Amino acid sequence: MNPAMVIIKKYGNRRLYDTSGSRYVNLDDLAALVREGKEVRVEDAKTGKDLTRVTLTQIITEDAKQKPTGLPLELLRELIVASDQARQEFIMWYLKSAFDTYQAVQSAVQDRIGNMQSALLSPMESMKRFLGGVSGPQPPEDKEELSTLRRRVAQLEARLQKPPRRKRRAAPKPRAGMRTPPARGAAEPSPSNS
Repeated sequence: MNPAMVIIKKYGNRRLYDTSGSRYVNLDDLAALVREGKEVRVEDAKTGKDLTRVTLTQIITEDAKQKPTGLPLELLRELIVASDQARQEFIMWYLKSAFDTYQAVQSAVQDRIGNMQSALLSPMESMKRFLGGVSGPQPPEDKEELSTLRRRVAQLEARLQKPPRRKRRAAPKPRAGMRTPPARGAAEPSPSNS
């Protein structure tokens, strides 16, 4: 017997006793153990008969009472109608196949989420890989474009680092018929006595 397995004894008064935890439990406690990934086996306290399947079905039924999202009615009807062995085996095989597929999809989704989280957690590393040494051969046009972009970024950075030049204001050009003012520092012409 698996040492990690939790053995639950079911008594005639429908009480459930967890032998590993030395305590009485209810169906919610059993559901919590299953959700935690623990393997649970329910046995009749007197006969030792395995009641796990019946008890887990009871948990599902109780859960369906609280939340009406359980198995589809059509499937439940088919399970009841499936009285002969061949039909019952087919339905059980179908349900197991569907569940296995569901678990495979869940696992794939979890792997994808894990990959996305690791990519999101290290954006600087991604940027370094993008801007720095991109591994593997690149098509020639990508290399040219990348080097052009790098050169342009370097030019823009250089512009930002230089102090801005002050522009000199040019003297306004005289208009026709107007006298031009003397340049700074030049002596004003004296009025002539003519």
